Amino acid sequence: MDFSRVQLSEDDRAFRDELRSFLRSLVTDEVIRRDRETGENFDEGVHLALGAAGYLAADFKAESEGGFSVVRRRIWELEVGQAHTPWFHWGTTAMVARCVQLFGSPQLQQEVLPKVLSGHYRLCLGYTEPEGGSDVATCKTRAVREASGDAWIINGSKMFTSNAQNAQFVFLITNTDPDAPKHQSLTMFLVPLASQGVEIQPIRTVDGDRTNITYYSDVRVDDKYRIGEVNGGWSVLREALNAEHGTVERDDEGLQKLAAMSEHLLLLSEAVDRVAAVASDEDSARYRLGRTVARMEAAASTPEMFGRVAIAQTMRDVAPDLMDLLGAAAALPVGVGGAADGGGAEYMFRLAGPTGIYGGTLEVFRNMIAQQALGLGRPAYAPPVKR
Repeated sequence: MDFSRVQLSEDDRAFRDELRSFLRSLVTDEVIRRDRETGENFDEGVHLALGAAGYLAADFKAESEGGFSVVRRRIWELEVGQAHTPWFHWGTTAMVARCVQLFGSPQLQQEVLPKVLSGHYRLCLGYTEPEGGSDVATCKTRAVREASGDAWIINGSKMFTSNAQNAQFVFLITNTDPDAPKHQSLTMFLVPLASQGVEIQPIRTVDGDRTNITYYSDVRVDDKYRIGEVNGGWSVLREALNAEHGTVERDDEGLQKLAAMSEHLLLLSEAVDRVAAVASDEDSARYRLGRTVARMEAAASTPEMFGRVAIAQTMRDVAPDLMDLLGAAAALPVGVGGAADGGGAEYMFRLAGPTGIYGGTLEVFRNMIAQQALGLGRPAYAPPVKR
């Protein structure tokens, strides 16, 4: 197996240096501090500047359409992560925009896509419901078509609509035929969040991030915002879920991001470096740090949904060990005087929990691996038969 480094051309080195300088001017200490305090993972000024500079369009488009080459895309992903850019929601926006491009009407594409690429439109996900768990196909949010056929009336609620407070549209899964089997009753809409009847309420997660619960009360949505066929929403949604789960087809270049959430390993590696700088020099500490680095390297080399599980599980296992190496002062968060490593390990400890939930829990992904990759049967959740 060849683990050689990619030799950058002079033009690619110039691109890297220009991007690095641009990010340094945008993602200031104040931006990072504000992001940690608000937990929004988004900064509008940064987002709009990246859109105006053409970086969003280059990331979204294929190389044949003027987008990044495979080398520059990898440079882009690494530099954005290493700069601590408030960035996680661009992946969601790009994923939904891809569905608009594939399944939306030409009219909807013309309305939405240019402003997505300029940074002025952001898109969020309306999947999970308060009582639905990870099975989004059990959707109860109803969309009823008006008699004229020109619009729909939507009623229901969604949990974990992250970034709704900064978005202009929500990619909403609805039930349009309650009598049909659950995978044949779904229709997708791109609902304008400024519509009358939409309410957004914040929820704080354990790591300090903000997500939302959204309510839809007699929300009238024009049929032009429907994405895909009526009752054909599962085909549309599956395209988005594959991208979110990291099960999309891979290219042959070897530079594509291996797994979803790999950006989190950049943050973890920085935390490990800070801990190593101040930890004891005893053999036991060196052993534990070495074991941590080995786990991180293994997770970073694991692809697709396997990698998603490996990354999240590694974070959950490693973060408490890092805090233990530093002692009680490691429990102090970023920005608090006396924090052992500037609060890095404590931040990773809080981030590790939700990382194993975003886009589906680790248990869901392990079941997917068991069934889809290993060919095992579906888990039996029924209580054991009494004898």
